[in-house]
Amino acid sequence: MAESILLCEVRDGIATVTLNRPRAMNALSRALRSELARTFRDLENAPDVGAVILTGAGDRAFCAGLDLKELGGESDSSAGRAVGAGDDPIVAMEACSRPIIGAVNGFAITGGFELALACDVLIAAPEARFADTHARVGIMPGWGLSQKLSRLVGVMRAKEISLTGNFIAAEQALDWGLVNRVVPAGELLETCRALARDMLSCEPDVMRAYKRVIDEGFAVAYGEGRRIESAANRERARTLTPEQIAARRAGIQKRGRAQSGGSR
Repeated sequence: MAESILLCEVRDGIATVTLNRPRAMNALSRALRSELARTFRDLENAPDVGAVILTGAGDRAFCAGLDLKELGGESDSSAGRAVGAGDDPIVAMEACSRPIIGAVNGFAITGGFELALACDVLIAAPEARFADTHARVGIMPGWGLSQKLSRLVGVMRAKEISLTGNFIAAEQALDWGLVNRVVPAGELLETCRALARDMLSCEPDVMRAYKRVIDEGFAVAYGEGRRIESAANRERARTLTPEQIAARRAGIQKRGRAQSGGSR
């Protein structure tokens, strides 16, 4: 029996989704794109899942992008056809209210780079490498890279990456603000799990609403983003009681003492 091209393990409220085509550097075939989109739609409706980790199988690649060998064998009419919304993994990831942590274990190239940028947090191994080769392949991005990258690293750095197709090493990605941190490969998944556990310790409905406010504000001008935040603030304030605030404040103080090593 052939092994699945996508693995999904749920443990302690955390779903670990693994692109499982290591011999193809986890390239996104049509089947894998469809399966990835379906999996994220299912996770959105899974009551036992509060956070998601996305990674690639093997030690070479997170994701090498679209499967160019597959595309090269298709007819002209189908090779350039956009994936439908139902099979689009980026649409499914962007619609996911759970935080998505990308564990970038190797190459993240073009479509794989876009997959990484669809995550909410990126943790990279030292072996991680990022490249946007759209201009070299002769296609235009369609999953947001041209807009997201410039907002993350600045327009000039984004142009350097995208207009050269050059690879960016993990430490340079960290220096440019593309990834949150770089950790040894052997610690990559456990670091992501620890981060996911921290997220799960927050109020789940507020955490998901907060993610939505950040994402919606990121996509608009500052003034409109403030209006989105204010509306969310008012909506949430109507549901809180003084007793709930007092209980949560006590919990925050206890956690703060534990994290700072203090006893007061």
